[in-house]
Amino acid sequence: MYRFLLTPRWLGALALTLVAAAVMVMLGNWQLDRYHARTAVNERIDAGSRMAPAPLRDALPAPTGGAGSVGAAPAERVEWSRVTATGRYDADNVVLVRGRTVESKVGFEVLAPLVLADGTAVLVDRGWIPPAPGGAVAMPQVPDLPAGEVTVVGRVHPSEPGGGEVSRRDGRLETRRIAVGKLARELPYPLHGAYLLLDEQTPADDPSFRAVPIGHTNNWQNFGYVIQWWIFAAMSLVGYGWVARREARRAAGLDTPKAPVDRAAEPAASA
Repeated sequence: MYRFLLTPRWLGALALTLVAAAVMVMLGNWQLDRYHARTAVNERIDAGSRMAPAPLRDALPAPTGGAGSVGAAPAERVEWSRVTATGRYDADNVVLVRGRTVESKVGFEVLAPLVLADGTAVLVDRGWIPPAPGGAVAMPQVPDLPAGEVTVVGRVHPSEPGGGEVSRRDGRLETRRIAVGKLARELPYPLHGAYLLLDEQTPADDPSFRAVPIGHTNNWQNFGYVIQWWIFAAMSLVGYGWVARREARRAAGLDTPKAPVDRAAEPAASA
């Protein structure tokens, strides 16, 4: 009854179905890996909000090169963890990061290098401020840095990919992305391989800054894709089986279509 499945046509259809199902299963597994990775990021963000701050050196290895070099990137386990560091801000190398959105408003994030006692520095994201009147890229009024020694507590944020051009405008560095490696080449000291999102500072920073929110990744979207791809894989196999069964029943004469009924040839019902 199913010997037709051994014909080249049906063997080819089976091979194509199996390949398609395998690809869809692999796509589902890839999305599952992304779901686990994003879940781990969310867990680190939540854990960082609860933990006591650790010394910067416990999370980020000190850069070992000379001026303009950058240290090693942080290990995944310390990303978003809270750390503390003490030093002096370098007011001559403030960094403006344009095109940043907070609460649906476009403005700037302001970074300042915190120079530590050993001569290395770490970038501290002080927060978000709006542009000056005149447009989203109009130079903002940046509050002055506190003078003297400061102690900061912040979240370890990995360097952003890409980066684009780093330029100077009105004495300040300006960029679109926080690419630590590119910014390090503009600075006169070695730079740590991540930056800090400021949580607390002693003495306190200017209240006009808005804290940069830390958003959780949408891991459930990836989980939905997992289910979607696996369902598609199952449907392709079920679909092949359904078509094969229908063909087998047709060949056996079990699904022979009934002849149409000629209603015109039927005798008229008596009154």
